[in-house]
Amino acid sequence: MDLSPGNPLAPAQLDGSRILVTGSSRGIGADTATYFAEAGAKVVINYRNKEKRALQLVSKIEERGGVAIAVGADLTDSASLDAMFAEVRKQWGGLDVLVLNASGGMESGVEAGYAMKLNRDAQLAVLDAALPLLGEGSRVVFVTSHQAHFIRTTPTMPEYVPVAESKRAGEDALRDRLPELTEKGVEFIVVSGDMIEGTVTATLLERARPGAIGERKEAAGRLYNVSEFAAEVALAAVEPVPADNTRLVGDVSSFVAE
Repeated sequence: MDLSPGNPLAPAQLDGSRILVTGSSRGIGADTATYFAEAGAKVVINYRNKEKRALQLVSKIEERGGVAIAVGADLTDSASLDAMFAEVRKQWGGLDVLVLNASGGMESGVEAGYAMKLNRDAQLAVLDAALPLLGEGSRVVFVTSHQAHFIRTTPTMPEYVPVAESKRAGEDALRDRLPELTEKGVEFIVVSGDMIEGTVTATLLERARPGAIGERKEAAGRLYNVSEFAAEVALAAVEPVPADNTRLVGDVSSFVAE
């Protein structure tokens, strides 16, 4: 099928690939999954409680000649995770790419410590559940923000600190698994970008601190939108993995000391 404008992948580049993108019923995850499907991959659209959106995305992909399934799972629940990967095994037998896109922690009404539970603990749980389906030459992509990736050296907005610290903890915990992944032949890459306009996180941050995204945009010069950043995530699934296992998207001068 024809690729969307902005899709960095070539037609048929991913023919036969089996890809799961967590948190992909909307936003960055949805656009990333769409790019994969348009390039020939079979894609799992994972959602927690947005089933209607997930099914609509599946229909959109199928109408354009792609292959996708929607599988709901609460990433913080082990039984739910096991059921999701059991369905993937049943449908496709395994996975070639796992994109760890889902994150959170700024939502209202969540339990204390939820950010760490989702952004660190659940990321490891997803990896553990997926590993039996990942073979030689497969890849794991972890999506994060510059505010989280550089939190140890560059302070961020107070409202975002719990999310930033928990996502950095998740990144570190996943990096600790590199020896195991390398032995199994599974590649690993972190994709980090600045605040992304149009995401749920940006909306919640703006609500908590009016003007925050505008301030960040002014400091950065420009911010990527959802489709632009999704294109970078899609590329991270196919391009060679850098020596430091990190793909930094856009200008990082605000975060890296000269």
